Amino acid sequence: MSAAVPAPLDDSRTAARYAMIRSALREAILAGRAAPGLVLVEAPLAQLFGTSRVPVRQALTLLQEEGLIRRFEGRGYLIDPAGTAGEPQRQPLTRQLLGLDSSDDLIDTRSLGERVGDEIAACVSHALLFGHFRLDEQRAADHLGVSRAVVREALMRLRDRGLVEKEPYGQWLAGPLTAQAIRDDYEIRALLEPEALLQTAPGLARSELLAMLERLEQLAAHPAPTSWAAVERIEADLHGRCLAGLRNRKLAQLIAHSQSPLNVSRIFHQSLGTPLDEAVLVEHRLVLESLLVGSPDSAASQLRNHLLRGRDRTLQRLKVLSVLPDPELPAYLERLS
Repeated sequence: MSAAVPAPLDDSRTAARYAMIRSALREAILAGRAAPGLVLVEAPLAQLFGTSRVPVRQALTLLQEEGLIRRFEGRGYLIDPAGTAGEPQRQPLTRQLLGLDSSDDLIDTRSLGERVGDEIAACVSHALLFGHFRLDEQRAADHLGVSRAVVREALMRLRDRGLVEKEPYGQWLAGPLTAQAIRDDYEIRALLEPEALLQTAPGLARSELLAMLERLEQLAAHPAPTSWAAVERIEADLHGRCLAGLRNRKLAQLIAHSQSPLNVSRIFHQSLGTPLDEAVLVEHRLVLESLLVGSPDSAASQLRNHLLRGRDRTLQRLKVLSVLPDPELPAYLERLS
């Protein structure tokens, strides 16, 4: 294994966490709000930012590599951007002490199980493109610095999302995402998403549709380099927000469970840094413009065409990913095949 799992850098709640923590601490250190000599420790920072220790550890590692903090004889990291810090200052870490008063958006009020679930989901969704894996609860708990009960809660949520499954004997399994599985998922989506759009179209506000179209235009004007966050935003617009008004919860769950091929696009983009396919923007625009002119039947037809073309693009990307080196995965994921 040689290619490390790319730590997600999107603006989604899950993926942005360690990047946001790093950014907040970096800004506070460079601005002098976090005083040189102050000791940063994982556990208090995790509590402060409302997360587990993993994203905090990643953020601190990056700050150390940048030379803003350093290891010392005691536990934790010493803030020392100029290399002149004196005696370590161990104080209870608060938002005020770190100059984070204006960073309210960093506090995550979701349950620990939800937050841990998002971190596990990021690893699992990456791994399932490369094979079949067993997930060990205790190892995951040790790796994430939480209890086994929290991990089990998180995995139950991921099972509901279709990312993992549980064997009768208690093993948690993930993957593989095969070409046939992708074809099956797209077949379901091509049947269900257009029908769902017909149901939700009357409730879509014109202002919301115009905002979605504006995001498309911004991407079209700056196609490269494109962050996955921007791509994910327009995907969420079309396949999430446009369908969010569904009253049939079972239908909504079936659609959500069939959207795993999006993982292929994400890994393809992050691994190879490819620009966004302009055809995707055109196809999205046709759906939104049909909705804006009050033609839901045309919008549903355009959405179906987009999904069928997306299936072919995804299958091609899967072939490319198959020749990439296996990712470096946490110890709680054990390859089975």
